[in-house]
Amino acid sequence: MSGVDPVLLTASLVRCASVTPADAGALDVLHDLLTQAGFDCAWADRGGIRNLFARWGAKGHARSFGFNGHTDVVPIGDAAAWSMPPFGAQIKDGIMYGRGTTDMKSGVAAFAAAAVDFVRDTPPDGAIILAITGDEEGDAIDGTTALLDHMERNAERMDVCLVGEPTCPNQMGDMIKIGRRGSMTARLRVIGKQGHSAYPHRALNPLPAMVRLLDQLASCKLDNGSDHFDPSTLAVVTIDTGNSATNVIPAECSAAVNIRFNDHHSGASLTDWIAAQVAQIKDSFGVEIDLAVSISGESFITQPGILSDLVCRAVEAETGLVPELSTSGGTSDARFVKAHCPVVEFGLVGQSMHQVDEHVRVDHIHQLKAIYARILQGYFA
Repeated sequence: MSGVDPVLLTASLVRCASVTPADAGALDVLHDLLTQAGFDCAWADRGGIRNLFARWGAKGHARSFGFNGHTDVVPIGDAAAWSMPPFGAQIKDGIMYGRGTTDMKSGVAAFAAAAVDFVRDTPPDGAIILAITGDEEGDAIDGTTALLDHMERNAERMDVCLVGEPTCPNQMGDMIKIGRRGSMTARLRVIGKQGHSAYPHRALNPLPAMVRLLDQLASCKLDNGSDHFDPSTLAVVTIDTGNSATNVIPAECSAAVNIRFNDHHSGASLTDWIAAQVAQIKDSFGVEIDLAVSISGESFITQPGILSDLVCRAVEAETGLVPELSTSGGTSDARFVKAHCPVVEFGLVGQSMHQVDEHVRVDHIHQLKAIYARILQGYFA
């Protein structure tokens, strides 16, 4: 393998213990590599988060291809449960172990290596932009959004973007993400009146109201899916009263539901629907109910076409597979990029991400770099 070795670069990144929101030097590794390769680099830090913007080629060029990714990782959990050092990047039997190997330091290393080699070997008629954040696994409010704000302030633009998140469920090359479901969480607090369980008429029990409300929400079929999306889902994720006494009716209880929704809905429309259910239960049971909704992203779709075809051709050439175009899974920073330019996602097999002994096949890192290189060649051909 010639040029920048993506496996060595992945190892350098994994050895930085960049548990979100810490950077631990990961972005400095990339900054040094890209600067030496002639990229114009700038920091787009915000809220204590480090973010790296890098561009090769003239600012405002007529054609620009962007990559987006993150170097922060989730916590390791129980260190004693790991069979390999979680930040050791040790390789055994062709597999590298460590937190972030799959999600997504290998992806960042692969696209950085592909971009550096491409501009050195065949300088393109256009610009290549790398937007790399240290805030994807956390609240994600000072990460890719800060990079996009930096770009807007400085008249920088990506015409298209590829996010390097793990996208393949089973084998390398079997899936590309062309969109994502929306995600929102509704937190509910039902307030009644505390009392003795032997005298329920002297209390106002919040639990029957909460149970009825959650049943109504969870029993509702939101939709049947759409052309590119599965049916929307609602999951009850927590119920809590904080009451350990069986002879006390509690004064209040709380719960939360998480909704993953398709393009039949918006965060606002679902908020209105939940609020209507809340109002009905309040009237029926005579309780007070507080509702707080947080929307982490709206559903979106990049219609199949030039960008997805470009990525599909590169994936098929390197893997022999024709990838499925999917909108499955959770959220990603593509939900922010989609307002800036057309965006798709392609990366590694994601089976071990966030797990103990997270790992990646070394040959898959090389293969991913080759796919990204083909995408750049095809875009600038």
